[in-house]
Amino acid sequence: MTQPQALELRRIDKWFGANHACRAVSLSVAAGTIHGIVGENGAGKSTVMNIAYGRLRPDRGEVRAFGHLLAAASPRDAIAAGIGMVHQHFMLVDSLSVLENVQLGAEGGFRLARGRDRLRAALERLQRDFRLEVPLDRAVGDLAVGLRQRVEILKALVRGAELLILDEPTAVLTPGETAHFFEILRSLAGRGKTVVMISHKLGEIISLTDAVTVMRRGAVVGERRTAETDVDDLARLMVGRPVQLRVDRPPARPGPSILEVSGLRVTDHAGRPLVSDVSFNVRAGEIVGVAGVAGNGQSELLETLAGLRRHAAGTVAVAGRILDTGAGALPARALRAAGVAHVPEDRQKVGLVTAFTAAESAILGYHDDPAYGRVLLDTAAVTATCRRYIAEFDIRPPEPTLATGDFSGGNQQKLVLARELGHQPTLLLIGQPTRGVDIGAIEFIHRRLVALRDQGKAILVVSSDLDEILALADRILVMAGGRLAGTLPAEQADPDRLGRLMAGVATPDHPSTF
Repeated sequence: MTQPQALELRRIDKWFGANHACRAVSLSVAAGTIHGIVGENGAGKSTVMNIAYGRLRPDRGEVRAFGHLLAAASPRDAIAAGIGMVHQHFMLVDSLSVLENVQLGAEGGFRLARGRDRLRAALERLQRDFRLEVPLDRAVGDLAVGLRQRVEILKALVRGAELLILDEPTAVLTPGETAHFFEILRSLAGRGKTVVMISHKLGEIISLTDAVTVMRRGAVVGERRTAETDVDDLARLMVGRPVQLRVDRPPARPGPSILEVSGLRVTDHAGRPLVSDVSFNVRAGEIVGVAGVAGNGQSELLETLAGLRRHAAGTVAVAGRILDTGAGALPARALRAAGVAHVPEDRQKVGLVTAFTAAESAILGYHDDPAYGRVLLDTAAVTATCRRYIAEFDIRPPEPTLATGDFSGGNQQKLVLARELGHQPTLLLIGQPTRGVDIGAIEFIHRRLVALRDQGKAILVVSSDLDEILALADRILVMAGGRLAGTLPAEQADPDRLGRLMAGVATPDHPSTF
Protein backbone atom coordinates (compact mmCIF):
# COMPACT_ATOMS: atom_id res chain seq x y z
CA MET A 1 0.00 0.00 0.00
CA THR A 2 1.38 3.38 -1.03
CA GLN A 3 2.01 5.76 1.85
CA PRO A 4 -0.03 9.00 1.49
CA GLN A 5 1.81 12.24 0.88
CA ALA A 6 2.41 14.37 3.97
CA LEU A 7 0.95 17.39 2.18
CA GLU A 8 -0.95 17.78 -1.07
CA LEU A 9 -2.22 21.05 -2.52
CA ARG A 10 -4.59 20.61 -5.44
CA ARG A 11 -5.22 23.54 -7.81
CA ILE A 12 -5.20 26.24 -5.12
CA ASP A 13 -6.40 29.68 -6.22
CA LYS A 14 -6.33 32.77 -4.00
CA TRP A 15 -7.19 36.38 -4.80
CA PHE A 16 -6.59 39.50 -2.72
CA GLY A 17 -8.83 41.99 -4.46
CA ALA A 18 -7.58 42.16 -8.04
CA ASN A 19 -4.31 40.45 -7.15
CA HIS A 20 -4.32 36.77 -8.16
CA ALA A 21 -1.78 35.63 -5.55
CA CYS A 22 -1.99 31.85 -6.18
CA ARG A 23 -2.81 30.43 -9.59
CA ALA A 24 -3.90 26.77 -9.65
CA VAL A 25 -1.04 25.77 -7.35
CA SER A 26 -0.54 22.02 -7.01
CA LEU A 27 2.32 20.37 -5.16
CA SER A 28 3.09 17.26 -3.14
CA VAL A 29 5.45 16.75 -0.22
CA ALA A 30 6.61 13.22 0.59
CA ALA A 31 6.52 12.14 4.24
CA GLY A 32 9.85 12.10 6.06
CA THR A 33 11.56 14.51 3.64
CA ILE A 34 12.78 18.10 3.69
CA HIS A 35 11.03 19.95 0.86
CA GLY A 36 12.06 23.41 -0.33
CA ILE A 37 9.78 26.09 -1.78
CA VAL A 38 11.55 28.94 -3.56
CA GLY A 39 10.47 31.91 -5.63
CA GLU A 40 10.72 35.66 -5.94
CA ASN A 41 9.21 37.98 -3.35
CA GLY A 42 5.48 38.02 -3.98
CA ALA A 43 5.56 34.69 -5.85
CA GLY A 44 2.91 33.25 -3.51
CA LYS A 45 5.11 30.95 -1.38
CA SER A 46 4.03 32.20 2.04
CA THR A 47 0.44 32.64 0.89
CA VAL A 48 0.09 29.04 -0.23
CA MET A 49 1.71 27.73 2.96
CA ASN A 50 -0.58 29.92 5.08
CA ILE A 51 -3.44 28.25 3.22
CA ALA A 52 -1.98 24.84 4.11
CA TYR A 53 -1.78 25.95 7.76
CA GLY A 54 -5.34 27.27 7.77
CA ARG A 55 -4.53 30.96 8.31
CA LEU A 56 -6.01 31.72 4.90
CA ARG A 57 -8.94 30.11 3.10
CA PRO A 58 -8.42 29.24 -0.58
CA ASP A 59 -10.89 30.61 -3.10
CA ARG A 60 -10.62 27.36 -4.99
CA GLY A 61 -8.84 24.02 -4.56
CA GLU A 62 -8.19 21.67 -1.66
CA VAL A 63 -5.59 20.80 0.95
CA ARG A 64 -4.83 17.24 2.08
CA ALA A 65 -2.59 16.26 4.98
CA PHE A 66 -1.49 12.64 5.30
CA GLY A 67 -4.32 11.61 2.97
CA HIS A 68 -7.10 13.49 4.79
CA LEU A 69 -8.98 16.45 3.33
CA LEU A 70 -8.79 19.64 5.43
CA ALA A 71 -12.21 21.10 4.85
CA ALA A 72 -12.15 23.99 7.31
CA ALA A 73 -9.57 26.77 7.16
CA SER A 74 -8.21 27.37 10.64
CA PRO A 75 -4.86 26.75 12.34
CA ARG A 76 -6.70 24.63 14.93
CA ASP A 77 -7.80 22.20 12.20
CA ALA A 78 -4.30 22.14 10.71
CA ILE A 79 -2.72 21.45 14.11
CA ALA A 80 -5.21 18.64 14.69
CA ALA A 81 -4.15 17.18 11.33
CA GLY A 82 -0.48 17.26 12.38
CA ILE A 83 0.64 20.50 10.69
CA GLY A 84 2.72 23.12 12.51
CA MET A 85 4.13 26.38 11.18
CA VAL A 86 6.97 28.67 12.28
CA HIS A 87 6.46 32.11 10.80
CA GLN A 88 9.22 34.46 9.64
CA HIS A 89 8.25 36.88 12.44
CA PHE A 90 7.94 34.84 15.62
CA MET A 91 4.60 34.63 17.48
CA LEU A 92 6.01 34.91 21.00
CA VAL A 93 5.40 37.07 24.09
CA ASP A 94 8.78 38.45 25.17
CA SER A 95 7.83 39.00 28.83
CA LEU A 96 6.73 35.38 29.36
CA SER A 97 9.04 32.43 29.94
CA VAL A 98 9.66 29.75 27.34
CA LEU A 99 7.39 27.36 29.22
CA GLU A 100 4.60 29.95 29.48
CA ASN A 101 4.84 30.76 25.77
CA VAL A 102 4.51 27.11 24.83
CA GLN A 103 1.61 26.70 27.25
CA LEU A 104 -0.40 29.57 25.70
CA GLY A 105 -3.39 28.04 23.97
CA ALA A 106 -2.70 24.63 25.55
CA GLU A 107 -3.05 25.43 29.25
CA GLY A 108 -4.15 21.94 30.26
CA GLY A 109 -7.45 22.78 31.91
CA PHE A 110 -8.36 24.52 35.15
CA ARG A 111 -5.42 23.06 37.08
CA LEU A 112 -2.67 25.13 35.41
CA ALA A 113 0.13 23.75 37.59
CA ARG A 114 -0.68 20.15 36.67
CA GLY A 115 -0.80 21.05 32.98
CA ARG A 116 2.49 22.92 33.30
CA ASP A 117 4.21 19.92 34.90
CA ARG A 118 3.06 17.63 32.10
CA LEU A 119 4.15 20.18 29.53
CA ARG A 120 7.60 20.56 31.10
CA ALA A 121 8.15 16.80 30.96
CA ALA A 122 7.05 16.68 27.31
CA LEU A 123 9.35 19.59 26.38
CA GLU A 124 12.33 18.03 28.14
CA ARG A 125 11.76 14.84 26.15
CA LEU A 126 11.53 16.75 22.86
CA GLN A 127 14.68 18.70 23.71
CA ARG A 128 16.60 15.46 24.18
CA ASP A 129 15.17 13.82 21.07
CA PHE A 130 15.72 16.70 18.64
CA ARG A 131 18.63 18.70 20.12
CA LEU A 132 16.34 21.66 20.83
CA GLU A 133 17.95 22.75 24.08
CA VAL A 134 16.50 26.00 25.44
CA PRO A 135 16.12 27.26 29.06
CA LEU A 136 12.45 26.70 29.84
CA ASP A 137 12.23 29.23 32.68
CA ARG A 138 14.00 32.14 30.94
CA ALA A 139 11.98 35.04 29.54
CA VAL A 140 11.78 34.76 25.76
CA GLY A 141 12.82 38.40 25.42
CA ASP A 142 16.20 37.54 26.97
CA LEU A 143 16.98 34.83 24.42
CA ALA A 144 19.05 35.08 21.25
CA VAL A 145 17.14 34.82 17.98
CA GLY A 146 18.25 31.24 17.34
CA LEU A 147 16.88 30.11 20.70
CA ARG A 148 13.56 31.89 20.09
CA GLN A 149 13.23 29.94 16.88
CA ARG A 150 13.69 26.70 18.80
CA VAL A 151 10.84 27.78 21.08
CA GLU A 152 8.57 28.11 18.04
CA ILE A 153 9.56 24.63 16.85
CA LEU A 154 8.95 23.19 20.32
CA LYS A 155 5.51 24.82 20.34
CA ALA A 156 4.63 22.99 17.13
CA LEU A 157 6.11 19.63 18.15
CA VAL A 158 4.50 19.54 21.57
CA ARG A 159 1.13 19.95 19.84
CA GLY A 160 1.82 16.84 17.77
CA ALA A 161 3.16 18.29 14.52
CA GLU A 162 4.31 15.65 12.04
CA LEU A 163 4.70 18.24 9.26
CA LEU A 164 6.56 21.46 10.06
CA ILE A 165 6.34 24.49 7.74
CA LEU A 166 9.19 26.99 8.15
CA ASP A 167 8.94 30.44 6.55
CA GLU A 168 12.40 31.95 5.88
CA PRO A 169 13.85 30.19 8.95
CA THR A 170 17.46 31.37 8.53
CA ALA A 171 16.74 35.01 7.66
CA VAL A 172 17.70 36.22 11.15
CA LEU A 173 20.26 33.57 12.12
CA THR A 174 24.04 33.86 12.29
CA PRO A 175 26.11 31.33 10.28
CA GLY A 176 26.79 29.33 13.45
CA GLU A 177 23.11 29.29 14.41
CA THR A 178 22.20 28.27 10.86
CA ALA A 179 24.58 25.29 10.92
CA HIS A 180 23.10 24.04 14.20
CA PHE A 181 19.57 24.67 12.93
CA PHE A 182 20.22 22.48 9.89
CA GLU A 183 21.38 19.70 12.21
CA ILE A 184 18.03 20.01 14.00
CA LEU A 185 16.09 19.79 10.73
CA ARG A 186 18.04 16.71 9.61
CA SER A 187 17.33 15.15 13.00
CA LEU A 188 13.61 15.86 12.59
CA ALA A 189 13.53 14.26 9.14
CA GLY A 190 15.61 11.34 10.38
CA ARG A 191 12.95 10.61 12.98
CA GLY A 192 10.13 10.62 10.43
CA LYS A 193 9.00 14.25 10.61
CA THR A 194 8.36 16.17 7.39
CA VAL A 195 9.76 19.67 6.87
CA VAL A 196 8.66 22.26 4.31
CA MET A 197 11.13 25.14 4.10
CA ILE A 198 10.41 28.44 2.34
CA SER A 199 13.70 30.18 1.60
CA HIS A 200 15.39 32.68 -0.69
CA LYS A 201 18.82 31.20 0.04
CA LEU A 202 19.36 28.79 -2.81
CA GLY A 203 22.66 27.48 -1.48
CA GLU A 204 20.88 26.37 1.69
CA ILE A 205 18.09 24.75 -0.33
CA ILE A 206 20.64 22.78 -2.37
CA SER A 207 22.55 21.61 0.72
CA LEU A 208 19.55 20.68 2.85
CA THR A 209 16.48 19.58 0.91
CA ASP A 210 15.42 16.40 -0.87
CA ALA A 211 13.11 18.10 -3.38
CA VAL A 212 12.22 21.67 -4.33
CA THR A 213 9.21 23.43 -5.83
CA VAL A 214 9.76 26.71 -7.69
CA MET A 215 7.05 29.39 -7.86
CA ARG A 216 6.84 32.51 -10.01
CA ARG A 217 4.05 35.10 -10.07
CA GLY A 218 1.68 32.88 -8.10
CA ALA A 219 2.17 29.67 -10.09
CA VAL A 220 4.36 26.58 -9.84
CA VAL A 221 6.90 26.76 -12.69
CA GLY A 222 9.14 23.84 -11.81
CA GLU A 223 9.72 20.87 -9.53
CA ARG A 224 13.11 19.28 -9.06
CA ARG A 225 14.81 16.56 -7.10
CA THR A 226 17.49 18.57 -5.37
CA ALA A 227 20.26 16.16 -6.35
CA GLU A 228 19.41 16.84 -10.01
CA THR A 229 19.51 20.66 -9.96
CA ASP A 230 21.81 23.53 -8.99
CA VAL A 231 21.66 27.19 -7.94
CA ASP A 232 21.80 28.51 -11.53
CA ASP A 233 18.90 26.31 -12.63
CA LEU A 234 16.71 27.31 -9.67
CA ALA A 235 17.55 31.01 -10.08
CA ARG A 236 16.60 30.89 -13.77
CA LEU A 237 13.26 29.22 -12.94
CA MET A 238 12.53 31.73 -10.17
CA VAL A 239 13.22 34.86 -12.21
CA GLY A 240 12.48 33.62 -15.72
CA ARG A 241 15.95 34.54 -17.00
CA PRO A 242 19.60 33.86 -16.13
CA VAL A 243 20.61 35.69 -12.95
CA GLN A 244 23.99 37.26 -12.30
CA LEU A 245 24.85 35.95 -8.85
CA ARG A 246 27.68 38.45 -8.30
CA VAL A 247 27.24 42.04 -9.40
CA ASP A 248 29.88 43.64 -11.61
CA ARG A 249 31.65 46.26 -9.52
CA PRO A 250 34.23 48.46 -11.20
CA PRO A 251 37.00 49.84 -8.96
CA ALA A 252 35.88 52.58 -6.60
CA ARG A 253 37.03 56.16 -7.12
CA PRO A 254 36.77 57.59 -3.61
CA GLY A 255 36.44 61.32 -3.08
CA PRO A 256 36.44 63.43 0.05
CA SER A 257 35.39 62.03 3.42
CA ILE A 258 31.62 62.26 3.97
CA LEU A 259 31.16 60.43 7.29
CA GLU A 260 33.75 60.82 10.05
CA VAL A 261 33.29 58.95 13.32
CA SER A 262 35.75 59.59 16.14
CA GLY A 263 35.99 57.87 19.52
CA LEU A 264 32.37 56.70 19.48
CA ARG A 265 31.25 54.96 22.64
CA VAL A 266 27.77 53.51 23.19
CA THR A 267 26.49 51.87 26.38
CA ASP A 268 23.33 50.07 27.42
CA HIS A 269 20.92 51.28 30.12
CA ALA A 270 23.19 49.85 32.83
CA GLY A 271 26.29 51.56 31.46
CA ARG A 272 27.79 48.41 29.94
CA PRO A 273 29.76 49.11 26.73
CA LEU A 274 28.18 48.13 23.44
CA VAL A 275 30.49 50.13 21.14
CA SER A 276 33.93 51.10 22.46
CA ASP A 277 36.15 53.86 21.05
CA VAL A 278 35.25 53.27 17.39
CA SER A 279 36.73 55.62 14.78
CA PHE A 280 36.48 55.38 10.98
CA ASN A 281 35.41 57.33 7.92
CA VAL A 282 33.40 56.72 4.73
CA ARG A 283 34.33 58.63 1.61
CA ALA A 284 32.25 59.77 -1.33
CA GLY A 285 32.17 57.12 -4.03
CA GLU A 286 32.87 54.09 -1.82
CA ILE A 287 30.99 51.36 -0.02
CA VAL A 288 32.29 50.51 3.43
CA GLY A 289 31.03 47.20 4.83
CA VAL A 290 30.80 46.35 8.52
CA ALA A 291 31.15 42.64 9.29
CA GLY A 292 30.89 40.76 12.56
CA VAL A 293 29.05 38.04 14.41
CA ALA A 294 25.65 39.26 15.59
CA GLY A 295 25.80 40.98 18.97
CA ASN A 296 29.25 42.55 18.58
CA GLY A 297 28.13 46.16 18.27
CA GLN A 298 27.37 46.51 14.56
CA SER A 299 23.63 47.02 15.06
CA GLU A 300 24.18 49.54 17.87
CA LEU A 301 26.71 51.40 15.72
CA LEU A 302 24.22 51.73 12.87
CA GLU A 303 21.37 52.77 15.18
CA THR A 304 23.57 55.44 16.78
CA LEU A 305 24.64 56.91 13.44
CA ALA A 306 20.96 56.99 12.37
CA GLY A 307 19.94 58.90 15.50
CA LEU A 308 17.98 56.02 17.03
CA ARG A 309 20.29 55.41 19.99
CA ARG A 310 22.17 57.69 22.41
CA HIS A 311 25.94 57.64 22.55
CA ALA A 312 28.04 58.21 25.64
CA ALA A 313 31.05 59.83 23.96
CA GLY A 314 32.60 60.66 20.61
CA THR A 315 31.82 62.83 17.60
CA VAL A 316 30.03 62.25 14.32
CA ALA A 317 30.51 64.57 11.36
CA VAL A 318 28.79 64.51 7.96
CA ALA A 319 30.39 66.42 5.08
CA GLY A 320 32.66 68.22 7.53
CA ARG A 321 29.90 69.35 9.87
CA ILE A 322 29.92 67.92 13.39
CA LEU A 323 26.31 66.94 14.13
CA ASP A 324 26.76 66.24 17.82
CA THR A 325 29.42 66.02 20.49
CA GLY A 326 29.47 64.12 23.73
CA ALA A 327 26.42 62.22 24.98
CA GLY A 328 22.99 62.27 23.32
CA ALA A 329 21.24 61.06 20.20
CA LEU A 330 22.09 62.57 16.84
CA PRO A 331 19.23 64.90 15.82
CA ALA A 332 17.05 63.28 13.16
CA ARG A 333 16.19 66.58 11.46
CA ALA A 334 19.87 67.51 11.18
CA LEU A 335 20.67 64.07 9.72
CA ARG A 336 17.99 64.47 7.06
CA ALA A 337 19.17 68.02 6.29
CA ALA A 338 22.72 66.70 5.87
CA GLY A 339 21.51 64.16 3.29
CA VAL A 340 21.67 61.06 5.49
CA ALA A 341 19.27 58.24 4.58
CA HIS A 342 18.75 55.10 6.66
CA VAL A 343 17.50 51.63 5.73
CA PRO A 344 17.18 49.87 9.11
CA GLU A 345 17.98 46.25 9.87
CA ASP A 346 14.41 45.56 11.00
CA ARG A 347 12.15 46.94 8.30
CA GLN A 348 8.91 46.08 10.10
CA LYS A 349 9.67 47.53 13.53
CA VAL A 350 11.73 50.55 12.45
CA GLY A 351 11.34 51.17 8.73
CA LEU A 352 7.59 50.88 8.23
CA VAL A 353 4.18 51.15 9.83
CA THR A 354 2.58 47.93 8.67
CA ALA A 355 -0.97 49.21 9.22
CA PHE A 356 -0.31 52.16 6.88
CA THR A 357 -0.89 51.87 3.16
CA ALA A 358 2.14 51.46 0.91
CA ALA A 359 1.68 55.08 -0.20
CA GLU A 360 1.80 56.31 3.40
CA SER A 361 4.87 54.19 4.21
CA ALA A 362 6.55 55.53 1.06
CA ILE A 363 6.85 59.03 2.58
CA LEU A 364 7.66 58.20 6.23
CA GLY A 365 10.35 60.58 7.44
CA TYR A 366 9.75 62.86 4.47
CA HIS A 367 6.07 63.57 5.16
CA ASP A 368 6.74 67.25 5.98
CA ASP A 369 8.14 67.84 2.49
CA PRO A 370 6.08 70.68 0.92
CA ALA A 371 5.66 68.47 -2.16
CA TYR A 372 3.17 66.42 -0.13
CA GLY A 373 1.13 69.38 1.09
CA ARG A 374 1.65 72.30 3.45
CA VAL A 375 -1.37 71.92 5.75
CA LEU A 376 -3.26 68.83 4.62
CA LEU A 377 -1.63 65.80 3.04
CA ASP A 378 -1.84 65.85 -0.75
CA THR A 379 -2.90 62.23 -1.26
CA ALA A 380 -2.59 62.48 -5.04
CA ALA A 381 1.06 63.56 -4.74
CA VAL A 382 1.76 60.84 -2.16
CA THR A 383 0.16 58.17 -4.37
CA ALA A 384 2.07 59.39 -7.41
CA THR A 385 5.36 59.10 -5.51
CA CYS A 386 4.49 55.58 -4.43
CA ARG A 387 3.55 54.57 -7.98
CA ARG A 388 6.93 55.87 -9.19
CA TYR A 389 8.72 53.80 -6.55
CA ILE A 390 6.64 50.73 -7.42
CA ALA A 391 7.56 51.01 -11.10
CA GLU A 392 11.24 51.79 -10.51
CA PHE A 393 11.81 49.06 -7.91
CA ASP A 394 9.37 46.45 -9.26
CA ILE A 395 7.35 46.30 -6.02
CA ARG A 396 4.62 43.65 -6.12
CA PRO A 397 1.68 43.82 -6.08
CA PRO A 398 1.59 47.34 -7.63
CA GLU A 399 -1.08 48.58 -5.21
CA PRO A 400 -0.36 51.88 -3.36
CA THR A 401 -3.54 51.46 -1.26
CA LEU A 402 -2.63 47.97 0.00
CA ALA A 403 -1.61 47.78 3.68
CA THR A 404 2.17 47.66 4.02
CA GLY A 405 1.90 44.56 6.20
CA ASP A 406 0.23 42.68 3.34
CA PHE A 407 3.35 42.87 1.15
CA SER A 408 5.97 40.14 1.30
CA GLY A 409 9.11 40.88 3.31
CA GLY A 410 11.22 41.41 0.21
CA ASN A 411 8.75 43.86 -1.30
CA GLN A 412 8.60 45.72 2.02
CA GLN A 413 12.40 45.97 1.82
CA LYS A 414 12.24 47.37 -1.70
CA LEU A 415 9.66 49.94 -0.54
CA VAL A 416 11.99 51.17 2.23
CA LEU A 417 14.96 51.24 -0.15
CA ALA A 418 12.98 53.14 -2.79
CA ARG A 419 11.91 55.74 -0.22
CA GLU A 420 15.44 56.33 1.09
CA LEU A 421 17.13 56.35 -2.34
CA GLY A 422 14.36 58.47 -3.83
CA HIS A 423 15.72 61.57 -2.11
CA GLN A 424 19.26 61.22 -3.51
CA PRO A 425 21.12 60.94 -0.20
CA THR A 426 24.71 62.05 0.28
CA LEU A 427 25.24 59.21 2.78
CA LEU A 428 23.28 55.96 2.94
CA LEU A 429 23.30 53.89 6.14
CA ILE A 430 21.90 50.44 5.39
CA GLY A 431 21.51 47.39 7.60
CA GLN A 432 21.02 43.85 6.27
CA PRO A 433 20.11 45.13 2.78
CA THR A 434 18.89 41.79 1.41
CA ARG A 435 17.67 39.90 4.48
CA GLY A 436 14.66 37.82 3.43
CA VAL A 437 14.98 38.97 -0.19
CA ASP A 438 14.87 36.68 -3.25
CA ILE A 439 17.81 36.17 -5.57
CA GLY A 440 16.46 38.39 -8.34
CA ALA A 441 15.83 41.22 -5.88
CA ILE A 442 19.31 40.72 -4.37
CA GLU A 443 20.80 41.26 -7.82
CA PHE A 444 18.63 44.38 -8.26
CA ILE A 445 19.47 45.85 -4.82
CA HIS A 446 23.21 45.21 -5.22
CA ARG A 447 23.17 46.92 -8.63
CA ARG A 448 21.39 49.94 -7.16
CA LEU A 449 23.90 50.27 -4.33
CA VAL A 450 26.87 50.05 -6.70
CA ALA A 451 25.22 52.59 -9.02
CA LEU A 452 24.69 54.92 -6.05
CA ARG A 453 28.38 54.56 -5.17
CA ASP A 454 29.37 55.36 -8.75
CA GLN A 455 27.29 58.54 -8.54
CA GLY A 456 29.69 59.70 -5.81
CA LYS A 457 27.55 58.81 -2.79
CA ALA A 458 28.95 57.37 0.44
CA ILE A 459 27.47 54.07 1.66
CA LEU A 460 27.88 52.23 4.97
CA VAL A 461 26.57 48.64 4.86
CA VAL A 462 26.10 46.43 7.92
CA SER A 463 25.43 42.79 7.01
CA SER A 464 25.74 39.44 8.73
CA ASP A 465 26.14 37.83 5.28
CA LEU A 466 29.87 37.66 4.52
CA ASP A 467 29.19 36.90 0.86
CA GLU A 468 27.23 40.14 0.63
CA ILE A 469 29.99 42.15 2.33
CA LEU A 470 32.57 40.67 -0.04
CA ALA A 471 30.35 41.31 -3.08
CA LEU A 472 29.67 44.97 -2.26
CA ALA A 473 32.34 46.55 -0.08
CA ASP A 474 35.40 48.47 -1.23
CA ARG A 475 36.66 48.54 2.36
CA ILE A 476 35.64 46.26 5.23
CA LEU A 477 35.51 47.06 8.94
CA VAL A 478 35.33 44.04 11.25
CA MET A 479 33.79 44.37 14.70
CA ALA A 480 34.33 42.05 17.66
CA GLY A 481 33.43 42.75 21.26
CA GLY A 482 32.16 46.23 20.38
CA ARG A 483 35.53 47.32 18.97
CA LEU A 484 37.06 47.52 15.53
CA ALA A 485 39.11 44.33 15.22
CA GLY A 486 40.50 45.30 11.83
CA THR A 487 40.06 47.16 8.55
CA LEU A 488 40.75 45.54 5.19
CA PRO A 489 40.58 46.70 1.58
CA ALA A 490 38.25 44.39 -0.34
CA GLU A 491 41.03 42.90 -2.44
CA GLN A 492 42.78 41.61 0.71
CA ALA A 493 39.66 40.11 2.28
CA ASP A 494 38.46 36.52 2.20
CA PRO A 495 36.04 34.56 4.44
CA ASP A 496 38.83 32.92 6.46
CA ARG A 497 40.61 36.17 7.22
CA LEU A 498 37.36 37.95 8.08
CA GLY A 499 36.25 35.01 10.22
CA ARG A 500 39.41 35.20 12.32
CA LEU A 501 38.95 38.92 12.88
CA MET A 502 35.26 38.40 13.73
CA ALA A 503 36.32 35.88 16.36
CA GLY A 504 38.81 38.38 17.83
CA VAL A 505 41.77 36.24 16.76
CA ALA A 506 44.96 38.16 15.97
CA THR A 507 46.40 38.16 12.46
CA PRO A 508 49.93 39.34 11.60
CA ASP A 509 48.71 42.69 10.27
CA HIS A 510 45.95 43.13 12.88
CA PRO A 511 47.22 42.37 16.41
CA SER A 512 44.47 41.35 18.79
CA THR A 513 43.14 43.94 21.23
CA PHE A 514 41.18 41.40 23.26
